[in-house]
Amino acid sequence: MSEWVTAFAPASIGNVAVGFDMLGLALEGVGDRVRARRVDDEGVVIAEVRGLDGDIHPYLSTDPTSNTASIAAQALWAAQGADGGLEISVLKGIPLQSGMGSSAASAVAAVVAANALLDAPLERKDLLAYALIGEQYASGGLHADNVAPSLLGGLVLCPQILLPEVRRLPVPDGLSAVLVHPDLQVNTAVARKGLAKGYSIQDWLAQQGLLAGFVLACAENDKELVAKTLKDLVIEPQRKASVPCFDTVKQAAMKAGALGCSLSGSGPSMFALAATGDARNVAIAMQQASRSVGIACESWVSPLDAPGAHVESG
Repeated sequence: MSEWVTAFAPASIGNVAVGFDMLGLALEGVGDRVRARRVDDEGVVIAEVRGLDGDIHPYLSTDPTSNTASIAAQALWAAQGADGGLEISVLKGIPLQSGMGSSAASAVAAVVAANALLDAPLERKDLLAYALIGEQYASGGLHADNVAPSLLGGLVLCPQILLPEVRRLPVPDGLSAVLVHPDLQVNTAVARKGLAKGYSIQDWLAQQGLLAGFVLACAENDKELVAKTLKDLVIEPQRKASVPCFDTVKQAAMKAGALGCSLSGSGPSMFALAATGDARNVAIAMQQASRSVGIACESWVSPLDAPGAHVESG
């Protein structure tokens, strides 16, 4: 057996309102950890999965065929033809079904830890395909808007048609992301099945225009254009009903000075972009709004260039 290696992968904001399945943003200060070591027996085994409270997780499986972390690690290990196998432990820091990229972070942390144990580790960008295999098991689709930012950090453009090619985008100076997680759950796979199957050409053109404008705003450091384009005309109206506090929290964010506010992924978490000097006040306003309708919550404030996954020890 080898020594343990521990990797951390951050939570993420999927879609970033304007780019459904195409944009993702890493979130500083919260994430999952995976510990891994080489063992003589082939395959990947899960020693334990621990939850936010440090206790054995009551829901997540230790069956290596049913956990995003082990599935991703196994995909990497097998593809590289490494000798023996892996034993891993998953330490969850992200709530389940939170809209914060929980399953993606586990998959990313697992491949980063496993990669560190290879005789010839791959470059970070080359781990994306293996992490996506794990995420696909959980979400039911091949989309990288949580995996890519968790792996690479920052704001990432990752449309499915270009995979495995993704691009980390420049971010405007002086802005921060605020994320509020209401004490609710939304199943991503179920939420995806509930979306409309077709859209009008008018809606499609409008949303594509907003996405193009937002990417340009980031490239040109244009905060006014960020505010004009950070909108979701297509998906948000279909999903917001699953988050009872959505309208109240969004109104509070905008009143407190946010440039825009929407769901993080399929929810229930919500995010806003705001001037860094306003971000704490926006977070407080969003929290107070959620609690005013009887829903407890927690929040984080993060730079837009938050770092991606990394090895912490080993």
